[in-house]
Amino acid sequence: MTDQTPPAAAPAAPLSQAEDNQWASFAHLGGILWILPPLIIWLVFKDRGTHTDAEGKESVNFQITITIAHVIVQILNGILTTVTFGIWFLIGWIFALALWIITIVFCVQGFNKAKDGQSYRYPWTLRLIK
Repeated sequence: MTDQTPPAAAPAAPLSQAEDNQWASFAHLGGILWILPPLIIWLVFKDRGTHTDAEGKESVNFQITITIAHVIVQILNGILTTVTFGIWFLIGWIFALALWIITIVFCVQGFNKAKDGQSYRYPWTLRLIK
């Protein structure tokens, strides 16, 4: 019995400029749905297009930052609701809503820049993925 290893898969074809811009813009727009869409797009297409690689990393970094901010807001809301005997609960939801609105606005701005082939940098973002 001979050991037959299957041949290595051929590398995927590079993206055209239009496809590169399309997937880069989808990485930003997917951030509205949380971290998974931009993460999947970046992991699948990072080696096939330089624009998608850069914009996908930027979008994933922003989603990580927003996720950290949501965790902090939830912890603070829990503490302040307990300390104020529930009164903070009436206004604490505004901070989570503000983060959600900020996410939508910045993701749409990133989408509009990336679809035109321009780079977009999110403000206040921890750039953990280099």
